[in-house]
Amino acid sequence: MIDISTKTTLTFDCYGTLIDWETGIWDGFQMLLRANQSIISRNICLLAFAEIESEIQARHPAMLYPEVLALTHRRFAARFELQTNDELDRRFGGFVPYWPAFADSADALRQLKARFRLVILSNVDRNSFAGSNARLGVEFDGIFTAEDVGSYKPNPQNFDHMLSHLPDRKDEILHVAQSLFHDIQPATQAGLDTTWIDRQNLADGGSWGATAIIDKPPQAALRFTSLQAFADYVCSC
Repeated sequence: MIDISTKTTLTFDCYGTLIDWETGIWDGFQMLLRANQSIISRNICLLAFAEIESEIQARHPAMLYPEVLALTHRRFAARFELQTNDELDRRFGGFVPYWPAFADSADALRQLKARFRLVILSNVDRNSFAGSNARLGVEFDGIFTAEDVGSYKPNPQNFDHMLSHLPDRKDEILHVAQSLFHDIQPATQAGLDTTWIDRQNLADGGSWGATAIIDKPPQAALRFTSLQAFADYVCSC
């Protein structure tokens, strides 16, 4: 257990934690699936996305996120022997600003903003995040993207970059995220306390969905299945 009273700053992943990227990803694939009369299930689609996207990000750390998504779409189509084209690939890459926020995100963030500095560490580009930021209803005190760093989480450079630009000590920061692969594991390795927003209910057997699988998940200090439950807890401490 951690002492919330010692924390001054909450750092957040965005996609999967604040923005419902799995719904956005699934919706984005619909044009491809309809055009090919494919019946690939949502879960298979998301699992394939996770594998392909994480490999591209590792191999091409400086590639902007819309390009990562476009290439992911192209390789997804090839894997399942579907016909795509440049226009479909580009459209998929440009969908991020249209991905919906989780229903509890805006209210929970406003509640947390009254007590903490709020910072974003996100695996997208600045333009894509700007569209999502408009859905979240708060002004963040810091925004750090993969475009700023030149690499994608879970690369430790992303956390090093963020920490080098924050005035807080590590013990004053709590990192809040859904992805064990992208966030909880590297944040723990960076020496940060973490809170796992387990939106997929993985702890009780849920699917990994669009998040890459790790064999030995780290232990977060706190776990909640919604951001609102987390906000209610920390604001009552």
